Amino acid sequence: MKKLVIGILAHVDAGKTTLSESMLYLSGKIGKLGRVDNKDAYLDNFELERARGITIFSKQAIFEIGETQITLLDTPGHVDFSAEMERTLQVLDYAILVISGADGVQGHTKTLWRLLEMYKIPAFLFINKMDQNGTDKASLMKEIRKQLDDGCIDFEQVGTDEFYDQLAMCDENLMEAYLETGYIETEKIKKAVKERKIFPCFFGSALKLTGVEEFMQGIVTYACIPQYPDEFGAKIFKISRDEQGNRLTHMKLTGGKLKVRDVLKGNGWEEKVNQIRIYSGHKFQAVNEIEAGSVFAVTGLSQSRPGEGLGIEKDSDTPILEPVLSYQIILPEGCDPRAMLPKLRMIEEEEPELHIVWNEQLQEIQVQIMGEVQIEILQSLIKSRFGVDVAFDAGRIVYKETIANVVEGLGHFEPLRHYAEVHLLLEPGERGSGLQFAANCNEDILSKNWQRLILTHLEEKVHKGVLTGSAITDMKITLVSGKAHEKHTQGGDFREATYRAVRQGLKEAESILLEPYYAFQLELPEKMVGRAMTDIEKMHGTCEISQINGEMAVLVGSAPVVTMRNYNKEVVAYTKGLGRLFCTLKGYEPCHNAEEVIESIGYDSEKDIENPTGSIFCAHGAGFLVPWDQVKNYMHVESYFRSKDDLSEQTVSNHTSYTQERQISLEEIDQIFNKTFYANRGKKSGWKRRKTARESYYKPVNYVSIQKETKEEFLLVDGYNIIYAWPELNGLADDDMDAARMKLLDSLSNYQGIRKCHIIVVFDAYRVQGHREEVTDYHNIRVVYTKEAQTADQYIEKFAYDNQKKYNITVATSDGLQQIIIRGSGCSLLSARELKAEVDRANERIKKEYQEIQGKDRNHLINTLSPEVKQQMGELAKEEND
Repeated sequence: MKKLVIGILAHVDAGKTTLSESMLYLSGKIGKLGRVDNKDAYLDNFELERARGITIFSKQAIFEIGETQITLLDTPGHVDFSAEMERTLQVLDYAILVISGADGVQGHTKTLWRLLEMYKIPAFLFINKMDQNGTDKASLMKEIRKQLDDGCIDFEQVGTDEFYDQLAMCDENLMEAYLETGYIETEKIKKAVKERKIFPCFFGSALKLTGVEEFMQGIVTYACIPQYPDEFGAKIFKISRDEQGNRLTHMKLTGGKLKVRDVLKGNGWEEKVNQIRIYSGHKFQAVNEIEAGSVFAVTGLSQSRPGEGLGIEKDSDTPILEPVLSYQIILPEGCDPRAMLPKLRMIEEEEPELHIVWNEQLQEIQVQIMGEVQIEILQSLIKSRFGVDVAFDAGRIVYKETIANVVEGLGHFEPLRHYAEVHLLLEPGERGSGLQFAANCNEDILSKNWQRLILTHLEEKVHKGVLTGSAITDMKITLVSGKAHEKHTQGGDFREATYRAVRQGLKEAESILLEPYYAFQLELPEKMVGRAMTDIEKMHGTCEISQINGEMAVLVGSAPVVTMRNYNKEVVAYTKGLGRLFCTLKGYEPCHNAEEVIESIGYDSEKDIENPTGSIFCAHGAGFLVPWDQVKNYMHVESYFRSKDDLSEQTVSNHTSYTQERQISLEEIDQIFNKTFYANRGKKSGWKRRKTARESYYKPVNYVSIQKETKEEFLLVDGYNIIYAWPELNGLADDDMDAARMKLLDSLSNYQGIRKCHIIVVFDAYRVQGHREEVTDYHNIRVVYTKEAQTADQYIEKFAYDNQKKYNITVATSDGLQQIIIRGSGCSLLSARELKAEVDRANERIKKEYQEIQGKDRNHLINTLSPEVKQQMGELAKEEND
């Protein structure tokens, strides 16, 4: 039988569980429709889920539609349980995204859509609750295509000319087929759906079973059945325990077969399968053998973990969504924390993102959590399993740290009869990139075995930053050199040298404290928008009015988690229950009050004994400690580069030829988005001339001033940011984006004629699949379309970072946070309003000069006549008058 694994995802309260019940009922799997509010849903079988009316744990149900067996994985919709949902994505063939017809595309819906895009999972959309008053299919379809993807097509009009027209616009192959034959074959549509070029949309009401059967048939018709290899492979996505306490490892078989008593090998473990269970709801069927394409659970594995790949499957990357709040678990009096810790570890196996740790210094158990709802669930879980009533403190934000410049980290470990030296290159990465490790070291200097060992040590530990002791992120660490001793080097020596190299490099670098940010959507009465925008500004957030529907308005934006985490209660209070706030984790960005946070935490990197910053050298038969700032003077291997300034200048020079021709990468755009002042030479010119800390410290004043005299001027413009900020372009963009782009380019082209600087206009093309970076000239300015997965912000940020010393760079943007980042890199800023004023002044100047030229150079016929002819004409005119 054909097999499909389909996950069902939704923003909370969109009707996801109700749709699951309807599909199970119509397929004949269940004889009675369950209801969330009646607490009898087939898949919400945990008491906690029925009590709260939400899905907390991912579960599966198996049913058949014709010749196809569907394994439906129901995932949590609440944002606090997003990590559980994300782990399930790793094993899906297709996804069902449920959207509430009454609410439209909501904040968490966009997060889910980005995750589906990231994991490259094709999706079917079901727009639910269409039976409610006020739902309009046409407006919903327009909103979905605008907010999610133009490939979202209404599949309820299959076979019509309009249907084929819309399909043809999504792909060149479909366009060719339609032009040749007048229709498009189902197989071609299936392929386009599989390649995420088309997203079929269906409308209905799951509660009333309207449109559900057509939706189910649409899935079977337009989904491709996966083909699996004969070689064994499996992907683990979940760990749980049954009622008897047996440890269950949930996985999908992606190749070959698996039998009971087979031996499975993972990362450092090898264990035998005792039982194979196929779950459907809370019941399961035990089988002796399972085939590829099945989702199942096995017993007997004690060391498996979520995200682990077996056989031909590779391990999954770290989940994108991660907890941002840290709490202390307060145990009841008389409860030994050391005895409780192993029990909590069992829960951590099932929910790895909890990161339960024992803080030896503070003598307390700490846990990381997504939100307050998860706290309540964790309390209930601990009570039901272990009979212990725990409490939590007020909680703290999980900060992170990164670096702003490229440095070389040096680590040396040489007590008597030990030896290891490690040189690491630490480079800042783009926001959200996490940690990346690589080796670029000649094997003649350090053998391959030692290089692999060093990379293992880099990956095995959570490295602490030097500002607050928070975990580091968003950087690339490359092994560039090192040294071993033929006789004295042991494996543990390189561990010590590697850890010290990381810490020494962080001390050398310019560190940045990062804090988590929420992306939010706030729905409230229009008359209260002013109050809300004031609140958000006080929270150091940014927002804009997304839409106004009758008396209700929708604000979208972002704000630090620390300031917004309890704002929902305020919204309910001042809107008298009419307002709704939806928050999703946006990611980590520079901390809005870094100095205050650093001071309050009071972390001293040089007193952290477990994470030393210095190195140990040997002299006269004894080891001695060298502080981090003196390590470079004692190193045995030559430095990868002589100084940070040399490397910075080399980086700029290496990129110079590309800067004006084709360069603009992901990191560059992030900062360009927020730095634009240069054209405004009033009060800001004094600020612009200030030197950065690096320039002040490393370069003589005379050298810097000479550079300033000869620097060329560059103006970087974030195209779409300006289009949506200028009223006349924003209105034009709603009807014709191409026309808005051309009008902006014409304005900037005229402006360049007056300003006489290099202008680069950057447009996002990161959502265009397979798009490569495109650079063109438009008259006298340069236009850049970014490559796939690269935003304009990232391109601008990297351009500014690489070339800030070579050019006078101004960035045009109105994003307050990005403006702060740009200022930090030493570039100038122009807001969208200031740029508009500059362009208008330039146009006025052009118009005035043209009029003056016309007035001066205009030739009249009478001016070309001789005096004699003029006199004759005058006499003739006089005679006529007489």
